[in-house]
Amino acid sequence: MVSSALPASVPVESSAARPRWFDRTVVDIVVVVAALVVFNLTAHFAPTPVAVAAVPVGALLLVAFARARGVHWADLGLSNLGRGARHGAAAAAVTLAVVAIAASIPFTQSAFLNERYGVNVGATLVAALVIIPLQTVIPEELAFRGVLHAKLSRRFGFRGVAIIGSLLFGLWHVASSLGLTVGNDGFSAVLGTGLFGQIVGVCGAVAGTTVAGFVFTWLRHRGRSVLAPIGLHWALNGAGALAALTVWQMTH
Repeated sequence: MVSSALPASVPVESSAARPRWFDRTVVDIVVVVAALVVFNLTAHFAPTPVAVAAVPVGALLLVAFARARGVHWADLGLSNLGRGARHGAAAAAVTLAVVAIAASIPFTQSAFLNERYGVNVGATLVAALVIIPLQTVIPEELAFRGVLHAKLSRRFGFRGVAIIGSLLFGLWHVASSLGLTVGNDGFSAVLGTGLFGQIVGVCGAVAGTTVAGFVFTWLRHRGRSVLAPIGLHWALNGAGALAALTVWQMTH
């Protein structure tokens, strides 16, 4: 009788022998994060026509990638739209009220003295109502609370999404916060416009957007749709721009 067993010297590879962290989802997470880095750098350092399209086009490519890898619409937060819209509208209403109160209090008004949005009324309205939602809010939510959320959730669960996804969302804002103190009179008055002010501004922006990312993730989880964090995200950015316009016009 011939034994079917392999010689002891021949290694037998099995799925159990692979590292526990090694699976298809981890590979997908690495691909998504690497793509986000490329899109972010392109958006901030490429020529203007390319930079403007980088994040919106990148978000659509990530959604297409996720679908090709078998991620369902529900996992991407692109179902339960009615529930998501209700959660997003409620969060937006609270945000608008808070921003309006902060912009009306002298102690906090200086935080809204942003020259980028304060000088040109028409440009600020276009930014708040068109550019911010189409170039920033919707693409970022599709990428982070859509594709990345789906992949992280599948591998690490909601806790992993809340921690890892929020930290990555904070780091996403490093490049955009490099000139934060230069364009904001309130921050410049406190931190200055030198290297120290820039470092503090970047660290503060990363910390703030990490916390915001956690809130967006929680809202995405509760609303079961990316429409929920889109409502809050748009309210934060759009109301901030409109508040900057109002405060600037009142004080200059």
